[in-house]
Amino acid sequence: MALVEYALDENVAIIKLNNGENRFNPDFIRAYLDVMDKVENETSALTLIVTSAHDKIFSNGLDLDWLFPVIQKKDVKTAKDFFYLLNILYKRTLMSPMLTIAAVNGHAFAGGAIYTCAFDFRFMRSDRGFFCVPEVDLGIPFLPGMLALLNRAIPRQKFEELQFTGKRLTAAECVENNIVTKACHINDLMNETLAFAKSLNKRRAVILEMKKRMHGNILHAIEVEDVPYIESGTFNI
Repeated sequence: MALVEYALDENVAIIKLNNGENRFNPDFIRAYLDVMDKVENETSALTLIVTSAHDKIFSNGLDLDWLFPVIQKKDVKTAKDFFYLLNILYKRTLMSPMLTIAAVNGHAFAGGAIYTCAFDFRFMRSDRGFFCVPEVDLGIPFLPGMLALLNRAIPRQKFEELQFTGKRLTAAECVENNIVTKACHINDLMNETLAFAKSLNKRRAVILEMKKRMHGNILHAIEVEDVPYIESGTFNI
């Protein structure tokens, strides 16, 4: 099974993440970007849904089993290249010419939660799974692009609480705080998401131009940032 695959349902492209807990490492990110290329260049889809093949986890964020040895060896170039690649993933999702929906069918933790913030809409299963950014406990301060994405999707006061406490939110709490569009039982999640997606027949060129005008500050944060805390030693896993 491919790490990432897609299928079409009328005007909707559905990407499925097949990498277990869908932790981000270079191979997984490149597979995702390759599929994004195919969807954008080889289909006429107007809306994109991304979900996970895992029955409990949407994405658990960074692949620390891959990253930790890189940090231990103080391989700054490899670490920086990885974070720049991660930024490309965030940027490609944020700036897709299609309207995008994350069908969060399980836990969205750390980098996985940040990833959902790059989507235009988020639907989340109500019967299992948490939204959480535990970087305060992992010892990984957010990069500017990550902060910009989180601030885009989470009301400021709630984000400060989540950032400094590492608190987990249920789907109902995410809806209450306007982080998630709709919470659905897992049996209804894809049907509800797909029905909403099929209603969004918006032209790609218009959507892309709107996103360019809306997200200039986020793009700036993503494109100009550096990762100095790897060198300074404050990256502590």
